[in-house]
Amino acid sequence: MRRVAIQGGLGAYHGIAAENFFEEEVEIVPCITFRDIFTAIKKEPNTIGIMAIENTIAGSLLGNYELLKENKLPIAGEFKQRISHCLAALPGQTIHDIKEVESHPIALMQCTNFLDTLPGVRIIEHEDTALAAKDVAEKRLQATAAICSVRAAEIYGLNILARGIETNKHNFTRFLIFGNKWIVQEIQQNEVINKSSIVFTLPHTEGSLSKVLSVFSFYGISLTKIQSLPIVGREWEYQFYVDLKFSDLERYHQSLDAIRPLISELKTLGEYPEGRQSEL
Repeated sequence: MRRVAIQGGLGAYHGIAAENFFEEEVEIVPCITFRDIFTAIKKEPNTIGIMAIENTIAGSLLGNYELLKENKLPIAGEFKQRISHCLAALPGQTIHDIKEVESHPIALMQCTNFLDTLPGVRIIEHEDTALAAKDVAEKRLQATAAICSVRAAEIYGLNILARGIETNKHNFTRFLIFGNKWIVQEIQQNEVINKSSIVFTLPHTEGSLSKVLSVFSFYGISLTKIQSLPIVGREWEYQFYVDLKFSDLERYHQSLDAIRPLISELKTLGEYPEGRQSEL
């Protein structure tokens, strides 16, 4: 059984995405923070990490790009998980009993329309959706509900008061799967590599980014995402995190060689197959 480190507790969307990516049951290693995932891999090198990188509603998790760069663990793949929230509370509680709702800030934001139908309810931010459900169950919190996955509600024995409460039903989170090189090689056996994530910096000169993009266009490389982040200590200079999609691996590598004279500090975070998408 694969050992997978996630941010959050049992029933978290990270764990659900891991099971859907591998299409099998996995051993979950719960971590409090995203940085803790990398610590877990250092302690047990055969551990695989999975980490959210962007959401169709909330956008990119910029700090997670930095963690990937800092820790130098290559990306093995990606998975796009449909996020569907429920409202769950202790057995015997009804929606009319609820005075407080706990969940991760992003989950709360994704359910604002539903929460607006609960006047007078106090909203409390929590570090994780599944851990919010765990707190309600273990602390026997009366009049308190958690916004979490159906899986989390079932694991912690909570009663589901409402399902599908997210405002946007096209709510997906993209997760990246990563680990030590030998783990990545094993995961990618017999897979077609057609996507990559890279990061580079540019000189502070006019047209520097457009020149790089022109090179990618010439080689038939598609940009599926570009995200800029300021470089700490270097005012008005930026690093660019870019996701690339291609059909010819050799042409892709040629494009990287072609942009090297135009950029500095190029780093490949991973080359991997384009991810599948799950409904639940």
